[in-house]
Amino acid sequence: MKGWIAISLGDVTGIGPEVTLKALVADATSDHFRYLLIGDDASTLHLNHALGINLPLEPFRGGAGAGRFFLHNPLDQPLAADLACGSSAAADAALASLTDGARRCLRHEMDALVTAPLSKESVLRAGHKFIGQTEFLTQLAGAKATAMMLLGHDDRDRWLRVVLATTHLPLKRVAEQLRAESIEAVISLAARAGRDLDLPRCRIAVCGLNPHAGEGGKMGDEEITIIKPVVEAAQKRGLDVTGPLSADTLFHYAYRGDYDVVVAMYHDQGLAPLKMVAFESGVNWTLGLPFIRTSPDHGTAYDIAGQGKADPSSMCAALRLARQLAARTSR
Repeated sequence: MKGWIAISLGDVTGIGPEVTLKALVADATSDHFRYLLIGDDASTLHLNHALGINLPLEPFRGGAGAGRFFLHNPLDQPLAADLACGSSAAADAALASLTDGARRCLRHEMDALVTAPLSKESVLRAGHKFIGQTEFLTQLAGAKATAMMLLGHDDRDRWLRVVLATTHLPLKRVAEQLRAESIEAVISLAARAGRDLDLPRCRIAVCGLNPHAGEGGKMGDEEITIIKPVVEAAQKRGLDVTGPLSADTLFHYAYRGDYDVVVAMYHDQGLAPLKMVAFESGVNWTLGLPFIRTSPDHGTAYDIAGQGKADPSSMCAALRLARQLAARTSR
């Protein structure tokens, strides 16, 4: 066996358990990794049977079993069978699963963590201080600098890879929160990600913040005062980086293959084009953590949860990337 992949099942009233089971059947039965599913065991076993997936799940006893697919509930008691979508109990359980998986990775018991979706709204309603899974894991791991990379490809294998300089912020706060040191860290993480992906080159293009990259300072000066000096400093360090460039044209050139990674200044600037190209195959990869973490690039989809309708493509992609990165680190 090559190693272990942990999967936190997210909000069990959403589609996380369903896409996990489907993805493992579709994309993991012939590899050499072992998988630990972390979440409510009763509901997962019920769903496994009800949808006819029948993945051979075994209770987890420290990896002593001979199988490849294991299930562990980090809570002492199973969840109620009739939980409403987005319930506080489901949100609490989702955070417990996420925490358990991360701590196993920090103890080097697991080689990677794949996180199924949870609902930020439900977690907040349950009384937790929570910005997102990326920020939660960053704090738990004590990481100095992390970044979200979203990557995916279309049906012609044309890739977009986007790293965000800021993540979950209201748009009106982006400019005031933009810092030279954070952009510098994101560019460095993007370059390292290119190496981890074994890209032949890692040509990084950096978006401007304002329309038309500020039009020479006539429409905002963040490009001149913050972004351009960071790009020039990165060039002097030998990184293949250019910018700031106008985002309305930059993504076209990246999509056709002129650049390998785009650094976007804010959430929707980067994710809107990424999801246009790779809505089904997009993956979220957290750069800068002391362990590998990937996740599907979609939410809980409460409206179709438990109905067998959920598309596992993004979870398949998240598992593939986790395996690729885990295999690379074990060389």
